[in-house]
Amino acid sequence: MANGREAPSLIGEWQPWRRIGPEPSKGGIVLIADHASNFVPSDIELGIDPALMHEHIAIDIGVEGVATNLARRHGVPAHLATVSRLVCDFNRDEDDPRVVPDSSDGHTIPGNVGANREERLNCFHRPYHDALSAWLDAVRPGLCISLHSFTPALKSAPASRPWEVGVLYNTDDRAARHGIRLFAEAGLTVGDNEPFSGKDLNATMNRHAEARGLPYLGIEVRQDRIDTPEAQERWGDLIAEVAARVALMLEAA
Repeated sequence: MANGREAPSLIGEWQPWRRIGPEPSKGGIVLIADHASNFVPSDIELGIDPALMHEHIAIDIGVEGVATNLARRHGVPAHLATVSRLVCDFNRDEDDPRVVPDSSDGHTIPGNVGANREERLNCFHRPYHDALSAWLDAVRPGLCISLHSFTPALKSAPASRPWEVGVLYNTDDRAARHGIRLFAEAGLTVGDNEPFSGKDLNATMNRHAEARGLPYLGIEVRQDRIDTPEAQERWGDLIAEVAARVALMLEAA
């Protein structure tokens, strides 16, 4: 590898996604994490300080641990990215210039300047989304969880982000409205389409949930709340409880 973590352990040929948890049941809850890895394949050199591969520009800190808790302790099947968002950002549309970012939070990514975008899309973006699409078509879940994390403040825009968790949505807010209320009832500071709006950045859920009419919870947890294994376990438990309650409310509607 060039930077980042060790290659994911997968059976057979490497692919830019992996699944954890039990086999999904029709009408159940599933989880999708577009930025769960900071792995960089050995034939890609990003040209940045390796220390940056452990920061938010490369990976959603804490998300893999929370997803693992949800899958193994609460039986929520998960579809996880196995490559860094700096290689290819799965939560961007194919025609978005930031799908292969030249810079991130004030850091230039030299290896991406002039990179062959079509090759990156073919190697990473399209297989990831094709697999996710086939999975969702087969399962038709009753609720999708889209799990991300956000930094307490961007270096390039250092205003504080006070929310402990944000719930994002675009045009379909069926699940979001319940989720916002339930997280608030748990005593959390909750962002309603904060720290950024799902009306602006919601590519994966637009494509796979809204386009299918599937309700979804777009959850963004502040990274300093899930940066230890113990915190990831607590948040996994909390998200599992909230998601289960939201799913029941949606069924009753």
